[in-house]
Amino acid sequence: MGKTAVHFGGGNIGRGFVAEKLVMSGYEVVFVDVMDSIIEQLQKNKSYQVTELGAEGEKTNTISNYRAINSKTHEADVIKEIEEADIVTCAVGPNVLKFIAPVIAKGVEGRKRQTPLAVIACENAIGATDTLAGHIKDKTPQHRLEDHHTRARYANSAIDRIVPGQGPNPGLNVKIESFFEWVVDKTPFHGHGHPKIEGVKWVDDLTPFIERKLFTVNTGHAAAAYYGHNRGKKTIYEALEDKQIKDIVHEALAETSHLIVNKHGITVEEQKEYVDKIIKRISNPHLEDVVERVGRAPLRKLSKKERFVGPAAELAHRGDKVDALLGCIEMAFRFQNVEDDEESAQLAKMMKEKDAKTVVKEVCGLEESEPLYKDVLKIVEKVQGGK
Repeated sequence: MGKTAVHFGGGNIGRGFVAEKLVMSGYEVVFVDVMDSIIEQLQKNKSYQVTELGAEGEKTNTISNYRAINSKTHEADVIKEIEEADIVTCAVGPNVLKFIAPVIAKGVEGRKRQTPLAVIACENAIGATDTLAGHIKDKTPQHRLEDHHTRARYANSAIDRIVPGQGPNPGLNVKIESFFEWVVDKTPFHGHGHPKIEGVKWVDDLTPFIERKLFTVNTGHAAAAYYGHNRGKKTIYEALEDKQIKDIVHEALAETSHLIVNKHGITVEEQKEYVDKIIKRISNPHLEDVVERVGRAPLRKLSKKERFVGPAAELAHRGDKVDALLGCIEMAFRFQNVEDDEESAQLAKMMKEKDAKTVVKEVCGLEESEPLYKDVLKIVEKVQGGK
C-alpha cells in the first residue's frame, strides 16, 4: 500500500508548495477543502503545473497523483482517509485551524495503525501545529487523551516561499518563487522516526528558525507592502526600487536582526547574509507581487505575536530601538478599506468607532504596563486624528 498525505487547503501554497513536495516524495495527496470550485477543479483535472520563478528563469513541474474531497459534503470520506493516512498537513490560514480540527479529531480517534499520524500545520504563524493540536484535543473525549499520542504526533513547522499574484484565469496552475524553506521540529517523532518528505529540514529546536523567518521575511515583505501602498506603488519590486522605502525596510530589519542575534545566538554575519538574501528575494521583478495582496489581513499582521508588534514588544522590553518598526505599525494601521480585503475594512470600522486604547488592546494585544504600549497608542491616535 502506498503512502498517503491528507492536505487541508486547496489554495496556492497548498497546491504549489506543500502538495508539490509531498507528491515529489511519493505520497498520494488527498486535498480537503470546503470551496466547491477548487474541489471540482481538482476532481476534474488529473494534473496541474507549478512554475518556479527565479533570477535564473522559470522551471515547470507537473503535479499529479492526487484526489480531492469536499469536507462540507463528504465528511465521512475525509475521516476515513485520516484513519489510514501517514501525514496530515494544512495551509488554511491560522484563523481557520479551529474549523478543520473537529474532522481531524474524528479521524485520529478511528486510527488502528501502529505508527502515529504525523500532523504538520504549514501556516505563517508561530506554534500553528500546537494551536491545531489544542483544538483537536478539545474535540477528543477526555478518556481518550491519555493515549492520544499513540494515534497522532504534532510537529510545528516554519515555511518560507513567496507566492505572487497569479494573473488572470490560472486555473489550478501556480506560479511560485523558486527559493523555499520548510523546517520541521523532529522531536515529536522520537521512537518512530519522522516521515520522509523531500526538501524538509528536520531540527531539534524550531524556535530560532520560526522567529528568524517571521521577523525577517514577513516583517520585510509586509513593511515594503504597507509603505508601498501608502506611497502609491503597485508592486513590492516597485516599492523597493524607491530608495527611501528600501532604507526603511533595511532599518526595520536591522532592529529585528538585533533581537534575533541576541536572543538566538545567530551571528551578526549570518543574520546580515540572511537579510541581504531576503531583500534580494522580495525584490525579484519576476514575482510581480502586488502590494495590496502582500498587505492584506492587517488585523492579523498587527497582532501580538506577529511580524511587527511581536519583535517590537520584545525589543522595547529590553530597552532597544524600535523606531522603524513603529513606522511599519503606523503604515499597517493606515491600510484601510482596501479592495478585496475584509480585514482592512474591519480595521477602518474599528478605527472609526472605538477609542485608541481599545484599538491597541484588541488589535495589538498590548497592555498599558508594557513598554511599547504608549508608542503604539500615539500612532493609533495620530491615524485616527487624520494626521
